[in-house]
Amino acid sequence: MMTEYRTIRFEVSARIATVTLHRPDRRNAFTREMGVELADAYRRCDADDDIRAVVLTGTPPAFCAGADLTTGERTFTEPGAEFSAAGVEMPAWRVRKPVIAAVNGHAVGIGLTLALQCDLRIMAADAKYGVVQVRRGMIGDACSHWTLPRLVGMSRAAYLLLTGATIDGRRAADMGLCLEVLPAAEVLDAALAIARDIAEHTAPLAVAASKRLLWSAFENDEQRTAAAETELHLLLMEHDDAREGMRAFLGNRPPDWTGRPSLLPTDPPSA
Repeated sequence: MMTEYRTIRFEVSARIATVTLHRPDRRNAFTREMGVELADAYRRCDADDDIRAVVLTGTPPAFCAGADLTTGERTFTEPGAEFSAAGVEMPAWRVRKPVIAAVNGHAVGIGLTLALQCDLRIMAADAKYGVVQVRRGMIGDACSHWTLPRLVGMSRAAYLLLTGATIDGRRAADMGLCLEVLPAAEVLDAALAIARDIAEHTAPLAVAASKRLLWSAFENDEQRTAAAETELHLLLMEHDDAREGMRAFLGNRPPDWTGRPSLLPTDPPSA
């Protein structure tokens, strides 16, 4: 894994990893290099059992202005031999810890579709958001045709993907794109507060198991979901965390979790 990054910042404190998109001179516009570095950072978060939650944000005043457009009309015409519309080889939903997007400013195109890959989103009220690619002769990326219908339903997903319209944070909240909408300066603190709550109070292995079920829910029918829940319940029942959670609750003390997310085999839902 990389030890230094050029387009992002990576910091771990109090068992929370903060990943910051960092190209402030370009409003954190997305490049292939940023995609490689973001995937590497996500792999680090997934592999490190000391990390309990992840926050993805951008260097103010933007979250991510979308694709870097410095090549002008050639921006979308030179894919290269290894092109993938996924943008990030390791998407946020594969990280076995909760990933919270602190969308603290404008998020357009892949700037928004990257945030859609996260488990939760806190968004700035007055920023602009949109999957605008159809207005540039392209289509939405980063599996947005998979994430958006799950988040907001087919009709609202069709509106965003087929019109390329931009909306503000209040409309995003009304549509179900985010958990909460706040002034831009408060977004990161709110996301970190949720991350701290997760890091301090939840069982890491149980959270990893629940996240897996959530992201596979739309591919599984009732019977397959029930079978998967049973399988994961049995896995958790074999671990001491199932006893420690009750011991701590009955003893009115913080739990001492020993379960590690890496004990849960990587089995991401298919896009």
